[in-house]
Amino acid sequence: MEVQYHKFYSPSLNRDMECKVYGHAGRPVLFIPCQDGRFFDFENFHMTEVWSPWIDSGEVMVFSIDTIDSETWSNKSGDPRWRICRYEQWIQYITDEMVPFMRNMANERNGWDGYPRILVFGCSLGATHAANLYYRRPDLFDRLLALSGIYTTEYGFDQYMDDLVYANSPVHYLANIAPDHPYIDMYNQQKSVICVGQGPWEIPDSTWQMKSILESKDIHTWVDFWGYDCAHDWDWWYKQVTYFVPYLLG
Repeated sequence: MEVQYHKFYSPSLNRDMECKVYGHAGRPVLFIPCQDGRFFDFENFHMTEVWSPWIDSGEVMVFSIDTIDSETWSNKSGDPRWRICRYEQWIQYITDEMVPFMRNMANERNGWDGYPRILVFGCSLGATHAANLYYRRPDLFDRLLALSGIYTTEYGFDQYMDDLVYANSPVHYLANIAPDHPYIDMYNQQKSVICVGQGPWEIPDSTWQMKSILESKDIHTWVDFWGYDCAHDWDWWYKQVTYFVPYLLG
């Protein structure tokens, strides 16, 4: 498996950011680590082994990035307005800097000439971020795999609400999306999966909310609830990746 390390300055965040790339060709995949996670977690937690059939065959290239959760969602003692502004800068880093980087590499490696869209994947709080990116920007992300996430900003910001918190809380903004919004057609031409277990350490409440909202808006996302033995842990996420990725790549 080809592995690359990259470090470059982010104008959006005013700091250096690091990432790793796994694979030599194929569809670009953005992996967002769990809460407070780092760019090397995809490898350190053995997701490389689970994804290796698709990486080694040249079906996907996985780009694993850093979170800044310690400054934003996890920083409960910080000023909430500052924290959500900082989070929005991280979103801009992904959409304005990482997406072009990923597209350029995918075009170069595959001999493409265009604007390939991206599968975004995460577990736990990484799933929260992944779903937010997918539903906010279906023009950039055409596949979603969100495992064991929470889809309301209340997890990081409690009852605080402003324009940016709202804009990053899928439970809130999808509930109010207009029936004729063009994004609904885009979602329905794409593939998305939200999955959560109902066992130890899982919090399925907001996934139930998402299911209800998505159905009421006729947004076609596969929302799947696994059993009461399914825990909030890597061993279950490995099984879910193996189960859902063939559907998403098909």
